[in-house]
Amino acid sequence: MRVRSALGALAAGVGGLSGINAVLNRRVDPIDPPLSGDHNSLTWGGIEISYTEAGDPTDHTLVLLHGINAAGSSGEFRRIFTELSDSYHVVAPDLPGFGTSDRPPLRYSATLYEEFIQAFLSEDRFNSVSVVASSLTGAYLASIYEDVETDIESVVLICPTERSNPNRIVALREILRAPVIGTALFNLLTSKPFIRYFNADHGYYDIDNVSESWMEYEWQTAHQPNARYAPASFISGFLNESDELETTLSDIDIPVTLLWGREADITPLQRGRELATDAGCRLVVVDDSKLLPHVEFPDQCLKTIQSAVNRRWTWFHWTEIIDVRVLLTHSSSSSLSVDITPAISAVWAHQIGSTDYRLCRSLICEYEKKISKKPVRYVRWGEKSTNGCVLFTD
Repeated sequence: MRVRSALGALAAGVGGLSGINAVLNRRVDPIDPPLSGDHNSLTWGGIEISYTEAGDPTDHTLVLLHGINAAGSSGEFRRIFTELSDSYHVVAPDLPGFGTSDRPPLRYSATLYEEFIQAFLSEDRFNSVSVVASSLTGAYLASIYEDVETDIESVVLICPTERSNPNRIVALREILRAPVIGTALFNLLTSKPFIRYFNADHGYYDIDNVSESWMEYEWQTAHQPNARYAPASFISGFLNESDELETTLSDIDIPVTLLWGREADITPLQRGRELATDAGCRLVVVDDSKLLPHVEFPDQCLKTIQSAVNRRWTWFHWTEIIDVRVLLTHSSSSSLSVDITPAISAVWAHQIGSTDYRLCRSLICEYEKKISKKPVRYVRWGEKSTNGCVLFTD
């Protein structure tokens, strides 16, 4: 009798949860893209990816990659997207499993997102891009930077982090994926009180900086069909990036700007200072903000992003002239001529882009092998300079 009673109670409990889930589902409407612009899609790995683009396609392309959380979407950039499109061709995808992109019931992983970002940025239609990436997505971008076929000319990372959870917890992921119990638990975690709590405690320094209509959108996007599968991997630690940011950022050979909310607690400012020091990045701190400074203080962050993107044309300084004549052509359609003769020490400077930077670096390597027979000291972005320039010295 006790076993029968227990089974009856369990069945009643499951039935009750199913009923609650069904009631919530009836309150959910299909969501529209959160950003204004041209709404397009592409298919990657069998997943339909939605993205919004705006601005003149002939302008420099700026790709915005939103962070990952239970209610993540490209709407994270809602306060700066339109303004950026006045100066750039701006493209903002919804990552697989989020927003208006497909949400197949996969066991999502960091590798999946790395491969998606690599493929998206390597699209043939992009000649060169700058990229803004938030939170975990910033770590993914840093990890695959060298594998992207398109020239990336500058990078802005907003409170980047490698981890959502210190450890991978298989049981938690599988519970959240379960049909009835998992749906009910995820509905609780993405209920309106919980969304408000997370926004107030971690996302925003001032909860008044997020509107009620946006929190309603977050609730709606977190209750779309299959919405729990990607966050299940996020919450349980399966989206953690394995490579340390100190290492991956140090390997990036273009300007990197870190944009950080001074009051951020999940990724504290001290972490930003460490990354800036260890990897030679520029650090910009926004007062009275947490994880989403670009939402709380859009005007200040717009200036920072524009400054970072414009730094893609930067100064190269040489203190030894090499025995070669080189003609380089950069994407602004002008050219530069380097007249190089041995035994002449001079300083030469010209604004060139990242493609030419790589060519310059290869020429330096040839110089090391064939002429100098000794290494040429290479100073990274921002070191021993006030304007983020790259220095080559003997």
